[in-house]
Amino acid sequence: MKRFIQTISALALGVGLSACDVAYPVTVIGDNGMTFRGSATNTFLEGGSFHATNGKSVCVGRYQQYQDIKTVSFPVNCNNGLTGIGTAHFDSATRGSGFVTMSDGSRWQFLFGKGAARI
Repeated sequence: MKRFIQTISALALGVGLSACDVAYPVTVIGDNGMTFRGSATNTFLEGGSFHATNGKSVCVGRYQQYQDIKTVSFPVNCNNGLTGIGTAHFDSATRGSGFVTMSDGSRWQFLFGKGAARI
């Protein structure tokens, strides 16, 4: 019986932790008006990641988000050779905005969360 309770407890903890993954939309607008759309996912104890595409190019990145930190910086890599450094400000765990400065000197604005779905 004790083994059964331990197994159920471990299973409940695993299900609870996996339920902490949260996905939300991302919209990125480049200097020239080029729009990328995609999604970001926050993963419990691992930070988050995002991907966005304009239909030709795909850009991805990973970031660490800590509960008490509202602003994070992260690297961006695109399959067209561009790279960049982004800064995101979290209004909540799944909503915010920021900028990415790309290796070609362009500056891209992005929104994530409900606001991104409206653009």
